[in-house]
Amino acid sequence: MSRPRIDLVGPPFAGHLHPLLGIGRRLARDYEIRVISTEGAQPEIAAAGLAGRVVLPGRDAEIRAIVEPPHSVGSNPLRLHAQLRENLKLLLAFRQAILALWTSEPPPDLLIADFTVPVAGSVARDLGIPWWTSHPSPCVIETPDGPPAYLGGLHPGRGPLGKLRDATGRALIRTFKHGVHRLYREPIRALGFPRLYREDGSEAVYSPERVLGFSIPELEFPRTLPAAADLIGPVLYTPPTTAPEPPFREGRPTVLITLGTHLAWKKDELAEAVRAAARATPEIDFHFTDGRVESDRRESAGNFHRLGYVSYARDLARYALVVHHAGAGVLFHTLRAGLPALVLPIDYDQFDHAARLEAAGVARRIRDLGQLAEQVKAALGDEELGAAGRRFAEVLRGYSAEDWVAERVAVKLSF
Repeated sequence: MSRPRIDLVGPPFAGHLHPLLGIGRRLARDYEIRVISTEGAQPEIAAAGLAGRVVLPGRDAEIRAIVEPPHSVGSNPLRLHAQLRENLKLLLAFRQAILALWTSEPPPDLLIADFTVPVAGSVARDLGIPWWTSHPSPCVIETPDGPPAYLGGLHPGRGPLGKLRDATGRALIRTFKHGVHRLYREPIRALGFPRLYREDGSEAVYSPERVLGFSIPELEFPRTLPAAADLIGPVLYTPPTTAPEPPFREGRPTVLITLGTHLAWKKDELAEAVRAAARATPEIDFHFTDGRVESDRRESAGNFHRLGYVSYARDLARYALVVHHAGAGVLFHTLRAGLPALVLPIDYDQFDHAARLEAAGVARRIRDLGQLAEQVKAALGDEELGAAGRRFAEVLRGYSAEDWVAERVAVKLSF
């Protein structure tokens, strides 16, 4: 008897693909696993020991251009419009490819799709395939209480005025989404979402059965998540790499500065700020990474090093401090390593992650790059910050998201 098949669907970006690969590796013990993504994702899928299936061949450059524009998108309406227009076209092509795949061969017994490709879920819904959502950034899920996302990183409001602010913000976000839906009604309907919200108020782009939130209650602000959503802990699998190890020097504190795999438009500016901080603090080594696994860049000048790629899984524990953009992957890698952090949110959900890290006492916010050297020195000597990082490392040891998913899948597919 053949084993049940589970299809995992995600984009070719580390913060979304790697958690799916971690789950896939665990589920592969008992099920046939196939990871559906673009050509650019196939080397990492193969490195994880999983079978891959290509969709949208030849379009990785187009996808990267949409996700990584040469500027901040923020809340600029013209840039949002341009990005959304191109993304809707891409999602329609993705939906058509998934539909063709699942109607030309036997469909999977279960789909787990990253939240950035909800069209895989709409196809699964139409074909009667069970569908779950994986979500590395559950802070952006709408809730009936608590602070909304995408408004600059709000902390929970205090007192009546604070609660009114949060309620007004939630209404603003929902009104904005309704406006976008009306403006793009036909292309969004073509993606399989004639309505944005279900009768219970939950967002239709997420699975009504199960949303796998890769975070922990100890970090998130108190909010009433949809009934389908659970916070199950991070999935921190990173594919093996042949990139050279960073150059550590014995007896010297070394700081890693990273903006992850995106935000290319900001990296040169930040690298220059790091170079200046290195000159101001010669007793500390600074490693700035471009976050490109395919890059062999290695630039060194005294205690400043610019590296093409640093593996969080392999190298992070050797650093004394991490300066990062509050991306979902690096923030949990840093917490797992028990390291203090400085956060520099730039775009997307990073401000909301940064607010949570600040509130938990595990990171300090950078607001002026001109003060980077001073803030690095202060963070390295901040015993309270270091202790908070170690406490969260202990908390994370109590979570195993991969096993949590495997247990629920076993119940789901117990034919």
